[in-house]
Amino acid sequence: MQIIINGETRNVADHCTISELIETLGIKVKVMAAAVNMEIVKKEAWDTHQIKEGDKLELLHFVGGG
Repeated sequence: MQIIINGETRNVADHCTISELIETLGIKVKVMAAAVNMEIVKKEAWDTHQIKEGDKLELLHFVGGG
């Protein structure tokens, strides 16, 4: 299925969860927050929240600075 991740169109497996997607992308350690269609999904729900065709995901990590 086709989804948009951080503004980039990607093809991913059907019925994958946020956790599975993050693992597939190899960015598990970096991701601190996830939003699907502009709604934050709590980290404890990543294992069960299934991504649907056409979803827009923002996977965010925080950078410290000063």
